[in-house]
Amino acid sequence: MTFLSPLPVDPRDPAAILPDLEAAIAGQATFLPIPAEDRTRAQLLRNHMRAGEPIDSSIALVVATSGSTGTPKGAQLTAANLVSSADATHRALGGTGQWLLAMPASHIAGIQVLVRSLVAGVEPLCLDLSEGFSIPNFARAAHELAATGDRSYTGLTPMQLAKAMDSLEGIEALRTFDAILVGGAATHPQLLDSAKKLRINIVTTYGSSETSGGCVYNGRPLDSALVRIGDEGRIYLGGPMIAQGYRNVDSDAFVVDESGTSWFATSDAGALHDGHLTVTGRLDNILNTGGLKLHPEQLEQHILRVPGVEGVCVVGIPHPRLGQMIVAAYTGWADVGDILVALDDSGLPRWQIPKDFKRLAELPTTGPGKVDRLAVARTWGS
Repeated sequence: MTFLSPLPVDPRDPAAILPDLEAAIAGQATFLPIPAEDRTRAQLLRNHMRAGEPIDSSIALVVATSGSTGTPKGAQLTAANLVSSADATHRALGGTGQWLLAMPASHIAGIQVLVRSLVAGVEPLCLDLSEGFSIPNFARAAHELAATGDRSYTGLTPMQLAKAMDSLEGIEALRTFDAILVGGAATHPQLLDSAKKLRINIVTTYGSSETSGGCVYNGRPLDSALVRIGDEGRIYLGGPMIAQGYRNVDSDAFVVDESGTSWFATSDAGALHDGHLTVTGRLDNILNTGGLKLHPEQLEQHILRVPGVEGVCVVGIPHPRLGQMIVAAYTGWADVGDILVALDDSGLPRWQIPKDFKRLAELPTTGPGKVDRLAVARTWGS
């Protein structure tokens, strides 16, 4: 009988779990990665994922979803899920290579850096993240990989990318990589434009723990992944990397069709044009103003293109006639007049332009890179 074993991940030495990952992929054990430095979350995951109890032997890892509120869900990933994702990533990037782990290895993005290294038969280089993301350490590691003469890759969050691009040292390090996977949250469009001009090869990714990590790169599904759009524009992701349901929650988000293909119903809306996926926003964020519906994330992308806007959050606040009135909080040195002129020039319908703006010193967050929309709405006294 197979039992689910906790697998503490030390941010000072994440490579220490490589033998355990190898055993899991070989079908010899099933692990629950937990953050060794965060005892509260580690205990929460042990409890909710029923660590120590029996589990189907086909499951290699139970990986917690990244939601910072409520009960985290545990995506049950088989060895085939993990390896199919790693193989598809290498084909998309042009071949195997050396990997730098710069994200926590208790999350799916970090775990997959280690899995890709195992599949490629290389030893990953891992940053010590116990004191945060250090640009000097990142730069040293980047140049060490570049010196091997092999292809080199890494994965970063949008916040890490922005920090690295704030200095010449970071920019030079970023330019050594053949590709840098960036996901986890929407990336500032001006940041992506700057990276392109600096010849930094950014690959934006879309996926989750339920899909063994990113399975859509630069808007295109990996060659073994599938995308379709369902009712209300909901994005469905399919293919061999889809998890075998949740460990701790009954959910109808996972289905297998008549052909045997596994599908996961995301909480996001999007559109497909000539095989290219555009994610328009979360279905539960949709605003209804005067009977017209708006994905706030789309409007945020327009506002982020205004010079001097560093961050933005669009929300709806109660209105007696409209139901919800569109407002926006932002950070940066731009003034409201600059934003309004830019939005007028963008061709957006008048009803989509926020009726009020607030400039804040910083946007409230629920976790790294995740803006707290409810807290933003409360700044209007709603």
